[in-house]
Amino acid sequence: MHIDALIHTFRLLDIVDIIIVAIGIYYLYKLLKDTRAVSLLKGLVMLAILNLLSHLLNLYVINWILQQSMTVLLFALPVVFQPELRRALEQLGRGRIFSKAQNVNEEEMDMAINEVMAAARVMSREHTGALIVFEREVGLNDFVDTGILIDAVLSRELIKNIFVPSTPLHDGALIIRDGRIRAAGCLLPLTEDRTLSTELGTRHRAAIGLSEQTDAVVIVVSEETGTISYTYGGHIYRHLPEDQIKEALRTFMERPRQTITSMWKWRANK
Repeated sequence: MHIDALIHTFRLLDIVDIIIVAIGIYYLYKLLKDTRAVSLLKGLVMLAILNLLSHLLNLYVINWILQQSMTVLLFALPVVFQPELRRALEQLGRGRIFSKAQNVNEEEMDMAINEVMAAARVMSREHTGALIVFEREVGLNDFVDTGILIDAVLSRELIKNIFVPSTPLHDGALIIRDGRIRAAGCLLPLTEDRTLSTELGTRHRAAIGLSEQTDAVVIVVSEETGTISYTYGGHIYRHLPEDQIKEALRTFMERPRQTITSMWKWRANK
């Protein structure tokens, strides 16, 4: 009888409602996949299971403690998941209606990528540290304001001069917008990921930190090893051939809507 009643009261809008919720859960999964939030979610699921078991087994004291813990966690979630919530809102704002117009064509962007990689190749050979940011759809004005505004034509010579050791701008990041050098000497947020290798220094942690908070792609040249790496979506990709790094940059810069899932083919070489 209950099933018959449910069938009779089921509407077409209920199907639409279920589909929308399913799509929302799917995109939430894509957003949280391979992030620190997954571990936190696993912990919450374990607490919920323990709460249910303690209720079924009439373990009143444990059940009360777990219920109070869940109540506190509900208020703490916005703080714990702040980076993920921020990324979700940014991705929502990067919808077609609000997307940022690209003021550079593919040929100009390809030229910019070649200039950056040519400079990175020389700096790698000379063990000169560098941090080069490609702005995509999320604006980086907050970070541009922490450095020196340049707004110059991008060239390998200028990039190398900016990162010459002991010069005023060499310790900060260089930000590229629309194929031009927008600013240099910029400060980037450090990642709080404690699972990273101790081999990664401040430059690498700053590159990962920015990629956690924005959709920027960041090129890093290690001062110690000369290794050229890049970061995107909170991940760092190291020890890759130069051609593979170029292809990754082209993928992101020529198709701004490309998501992190398109880069799994490079993850194996991380």
